[in-house]
Amino acid sequence: MGVPSTLVDFSSNDYLGFSKSNTIFTRTAEVLKAENLETNGATGSRLLSGNHPLYEIAEDKVAQFHTIESALLFNSGFDANLGFFGAVPQRGDIILYDELCHASIRDGIKMSNAKAYKFRHNDLNALIALTKKKLPSTLRGDASRQRGYGAEVYIVTESVFSMDGDSPDLVSLTQFCTSNGYHLVVDEAHALGIFGNKGEGLVQQLGLEKQVFARLVTFGKALGCHGAAILGSQDLKEYLINFARSLIYTTALSPHSVATICAAYEMLENTSAQKQLKSNIAILRNKISEYLLNDFFIESQSAIHSCIIPGNDRVKTISNLLKQEGFNVKPILSPSVPAGKERLRVCVHSFNTAAEIGDLMSAISSCTTNNSPLEGG
Repeated sequence: MGVPSTLVDFSSNDYLGFSKSNTIFTRTAEVLKAENLETNGATGSRLLSGNHPLYEIAEDKVAQFHTIESALLFNSGFDANLGFFGAVPQRGDIILYDELCHASIRDGIKMSNAKAYKFRHNDLNALIALTKKKLPSTLRGDASRQRGYGAEVYIVTESVFSMDGDSPDLVSLTQFCTSNGYHLVVDEAHALGIFGNKGEGLVQQLGLEKQVFARLVTFGKALGCHGAAILGSQDLKEYLINFARSLIYTTALSPHSVATICAAYEMLENTSAQKQLKSNIAILRNKISEYLLNDFFIESQSAIHSCIIPGNDRVKTISNLLKQEGFNVKPILSPSVPAGKERLRVCVHSFNTAAEIGDLMSAISSCTTNNSPLEGG
């Protein structure tokens, strides 16, 4: 459904405003012309006719930006997670994943022949307890790798969770995985463009990229375009090319889509938008405290800030009240989130003004006090 253009955007994942960037739009056309690829479609899968030259250019650019050996482009983040989890973990392997991981991760895990167990959200102690409960003794500790035991363990999380906006303790989690010989997989869909010196993501901001087995980055959020990539070793890339069904059995991204990815990464290296976004996140966090809303909002350092308002009817009512005030803030309803955890999902952007952020938080404060829909049953 369409949203009136007069509403101030506090809803989209377009964190840096790249989706409307004239610079990226113009640069995309230049890239296509330079590569003599002014065509409309890829014409087939990458293993047939769709592997146009821009793919190699884009994958090299993405890998270099993320200081990793290789990158493999997929049509979407959903496709990337389906492809990775459906192909890499094998029968006998074990996957341990955060209970709030994205649906694409969970669906990919269902396609795997590995056993999978979820652990309490962002709780390393719960993960450690789960390894003791679910892993056979041969898979506890790095000694099992030295003995040549065949099975592998994959630990799966996100650097920024899409509904809560919070993050795990990646340093401690990485240390735990490294010391035990487990493969850490991190979805950075909502961290790309926000964290790091140039928006490289939280893994790189923390200097952990060499210790993470695989990362997912998606381009439909902060980069404002489309597609995704799995980042990892060259061996991982070659394996996925041969076994990831969501890569093999689908028409490739068009040259225009891949050229836009190239242009967006160039923009990411030469923009002040990320600095402005960080400033706006700080303004929003300060306003949450100023209006005494900390008990409503989940703690977040990211561009996503969730205000918990239990009850589908109540959160929809408040969303509509905010719309009347000129703000587009989407209600997230159960069963998309657990009953009792319904929320307003506030996304802050580089193009939001300090006045808009202040007015929004004032409006939320007014809606969540006294006789507001938040009170009572």
